[in-house]
Amino acid sequence: MVGVLQCVVLDCPEPKALAAFYQGIFGGEVDKPDRRWKLNDEWSTLHIEGGLVLAFQRAVDYVAPEWPDPGKPQQFHLDVGVKDLGLAKAEVLRLGGTLLDDSQEVWWVFADPAGHPFCLVWE
Repeated sequence: MVGVLQCVVLDCPEPKALAAFYQGIFGGEVDKPDRRWKLNDEWSTLHIEGGLVLAFQRAVDYVAPEWPDPGKPQQFHLDVGVKDLGLAKAEVLRLGGTLLDDSQEVWWVFADPAGHPFCLVWE
């Protein structure tokens, strides 16, 4: 083993806004003090129950991926397990997400406000 995963970092134009979006999906605490990093306008975090940390880093010239265009690849995505796709979809849209594809029965693709694709997956 080389090390331990500290957090998953997403580039974006507005770190605090994207942290708030994902807090609406996962719960947790935005910008909880942590000795591992400095919180400021360039860096925001979301500490999620269970210990996972999502971090959001400002990228001045950020260009959003365009799913499923391989010319602007998604680079990574999150799968979010949900019990009710319809209720979860409504909440994601209320929080500012965008529906990209709901053609599958068991998973739907969305984009967060910065354009990162993620999937809601029926449990």
